[in-house]
Amino acid sequence: MKSQQQLTQVAVIRTPFPEKFSVPRQPGLVPSALAQVELVGDYQHAQAIEGIEQFSHLWLTFEFHQHDTWQERVRPPRLGGNQQLGVFATRSPFRPNQLGLSVVELIAVQTEPNVVLTVRGADLVDKTPIVDIKPYIPYVDSITDARAGFAQEKPESRMKVQFSDAAEAVLKSAHSSSSGLRTL
Repeated sequence: MKSQQQLTQVAVIRTPFPEKFSVPRQPGLVPSALAQVELVGDYQHAQAIEGIEQFSHLWLTFEFHQHDTWQERVRPPRLGGNQQLGVFATRSPFRPNQLGLSVVELIAVQTEPNVVLTVRGADLVDKTPIVDIKPYIPYVDSITDARAGFAQEKPESRMKVQFSDAAEAVLKSAHSSSSGLRTL
């Protein structure tokens, strides 16, 4: 049974990832990438984030706004894209309710002229709608003896990236959120 209540966008995230193919596969994999979470509409009030600066990390609940269908079975990249698993056993964006959850590091809090949270390690496409923000609480949110199935270990391989002359020019002229992308 589907709920009649609609989700409300409370913020939008501005990231250096303009398309889904440029986004890291998980949060925290590109810690040099900074993003801004801008509160919107009725939620654009400093009182809504009062006390948030006490936390080092935040949970962002967001909408997979570039996906409008779900799939029962998907091919996780960590399995080489060769093996299918049920969508609920993965973090695939092809979900029935198109909701995602991402943990980010809180870097700065701005309340004037607008409410903006600067975060590090986001894995979201630029302009992704945020439907909720919650503090990460280590004693509750980190379970030391948890099992992680096919994704037990963090990937160790780093890819060597070479920038074309055109990309170099863009990086030099880009705003501050792109400045750390060379260290990917």
